Amino acid sequence: MLASLGAHVVRFRWWIIAFWCAVFVVSVPFAFQATSSLKSGFGEVETESRIALRLMSERLELPESSVTLVFSSDSLDASDPRYVEAVERATAPLSQIPQVDRLITFNSADNNRMIAPDGRTTYAFVLLDADIDAATDLVPDIREALRPGDDLDIWVTGGVAIFSDLNVASEQDLRRAEIITLPLLIVALLIVFGGVIAAGLPLAMGALSVVITLALVHLLAQFTDMSIFVLNIASFLGLGMAVDYSLLMVSRFREELVRHEVTEAVQNTLATAGKAIVFSAVTSIIGLSGLLFFQFMMLRSLGIGGITVILFSLLVALTLIPALLATLGTRVNRFSVRLMRSGDRMFWLRFSRWVMRHPVAVAVPVTAGLLLLGAPFLGVKLGSPWATVLPEDAESRVGWDIVAQQFGPGELAQIIVVNTSETSTLSPDNIAAIHEFVQRMEADPRVRRVDSILSTDLDVTLEEFQFLYSLSSPETIGGPQVAFALDELVSDDRSLSMIRVVPDHGPVSDAAHDLARDIRASPPSGDLDTNVTGVTPDLQDTVTRMYSDFPKVIIYVSVVTYLALFFLFRSVVLPLKAVALNILSILASFGALVFVFQQGHFQSLLGFTSQGITEASVPILLFSIVFGLSMDYEVFLLSRIKEEYEATGDNTHAVAVGMEKSGRIITSAALVLILVSAGFASGDILIVKTLGFGVALAILIDSTVVRALLVPALMRLFSSANWWAPAILGGGTRPGTRPS
Repeated sequence: MLASLGAHVVRFRWWIIAFWCAVFVVSVPFAFQATSSLKSGFGEVETESRIALRLMSERLELPESSVTLVFSSDSLDASDPRYVEAVERATAPLSQIPQVDRLITFNSADNNRMIAPDGRTTYAFVLLDADIDAATDLVPDIREALRPGDDLDIWVTGGVAIFSDLNVASEQDLRRAEIITLPLLIVALLIVFGGVIAAGLPLAMGALSVVITLALVHLLAQFTDMSIFVLNIASFLGLGMAVDYSLLMVSRFREELVRHEVTEAVQNTLATAGKAIVFSAVTSIIGLSGLLFFQFMMLRSLGIGGITVILFSLLVALTLIPALLATLGTRVNRFSVRLMRSGDRMFWLRFSRWVMRHPVAVAVPVTAGLLLLGAPFLGVKLGSPWATVLPEDAESRVGWDIVAQQFGPGELAQIIVVNTSETSTLSPDNIAAIHEFVQRMEADPRVRRVDSILSTDLDVTLEEFQFLYSLSSPETIGGPQVAFALDELVSDDRSLSMIRVVPDHGPVSDAAHDLARDIRASPPSGDLDTNVTGVTPDLQDTVTRMYSDFPKVIIYVSVVTYLALFFLFRSVVLPLKAVALNILSILASFGALVFVFQQGHFQSLLGFTSQGITEASVPILLFSIVFGLSMDYEVFLLSRIKEEYEATGDNTHAVAVGMEKSGRIITSAALVLILVSAGFASGDILIVKTLGFGVALAILIDSTVVRALLVPALMRLFSSANWWAPAILGGGTRPGTRPS
């Protein structure tokens, strides 16, 4: 089938080239609009934290989103009328933004808790009549509208501002990665492909795949939310797949040109290398399709973006690349840059034979070494960093840090306890339950402050509070403090009341996480239904929901990949070993990530500050991306081994020849991918840096330790059993089925 496709590609090569050029030209304008249509954050999922937020929005009529303004003056105190005037003057232009619902400052709320102990730092809330995505897009407008004076500095922070700055930093990381990677990539391609013309093919293919993918992402974003990180994965996989597929096609085409004329060489290339590319693309798509199982927009959209770029890379590899090779013919070798010796293949031949002479002595220590490298993963502490995910000079991080220093690390990361009742949250029994909970929280050393309907300066007993809130208008007796608490913390129909617990620790600290878990485990009693939200509970819910799905994804990817490889190799053993070795190399990479990024080794060298956690999405993304990429190399190698085994029936000889013919291709493709990954590891965003480092390390381990040592050693140990399958499943691979 693929050979027949090769004949048609040669015949219609100019039409094919013209078609892809037209697609590229049409896609460019849409690709440039992709960034503006992408979203930040993980996306919303029905968790306890989100339910609480929705209840607050519906019954307290609180806007869904807000930003925090931090004010500081070197010369004025908050008690000075000039400070109040400076704040009012600086924030007055916000009224011109239609989505701004209202501004709450220490002065308008008459709330001294919004004034820091230094007397010169305050914060305010800008409530927005917009969902989180729309609010994120508003942050630049808010910053532009603010008018800080000579006596007043202003920072915009909070969750929405953090997401906005994450968008900006993500784009900057992508640009930096491209600037760093492109020159190195060009040099590497010249070395790997051995010629200027041949080296240009993967660059053209990568540019085409990335541009088309981004154009499609822009169109998809009109109908469903797509994450800003799609930019990173499309760029990485677009270049990576272009190099892998082009290198395999060009290398095989050059081999075939030695024995055949151009048309037959293209047909044979598609029949052999093309088949390997199809199955490697299938395994990569299987790995990335696991991301579609997750309910989070960020993970799902990365899966969609990754699958899209691989599909187009496959289409380009099976049509445009052979069309270009048919057009170039022997000219593909023009402008030769021979920096690799022709003896490289002999190295792989001799090395693989040495490994197969000592299979046990190689396999046992190598396996033990990989398990040892993966051991730190046993101590993994999953989490989601907050403002610390951003560069230190990002405005939202600076503002967040100022509030943490002046007010306490939990001031803007309050744990909000949302109580609802079918009767009334102000009934005597429920007031008693809230009173007991508030007292318990106030006595907890992890808590800095509690804001509730009972947290007033009034010298009132529990019984008096029960009587007060049993009245139809308790504010008439309780005064302004009670009136303010009712307005801010209780719904009009009394079916909902809110308690704000201010931790004495940052939102990603162990103490804050333990506090949130304890609150959920022991909420107020009475007839109250309780949902807990806030930064820390929301991060906990995100991690819990992700990792409830992750085991299913691992099983799905492993089983479906096994079936795809069985269909390709007609063997029970080979796919099983391939999946097991992939998981082993990924586990080793997981352990290294914990060692470096969680435990903080080499942080000064790599330019980051360890947060003592492993970002929860990284292992999931690393598994989904690397599983498919590593399987590419397995398919490339085993396809050549299978060809030789079918021709000769000699397992050891087939492995040695397969290594000879594909060893340089695999290591060369891996080198280029490592360079691309290293470019992303240079980023400022910790998630991108961690993922880039993890992918680079996983590819390095897989292309060297696993493919060069473990694969030939295990192939030798299993011998003819490698090719066995029950008769009912086709009887396995039989020698002599392919001409030598």
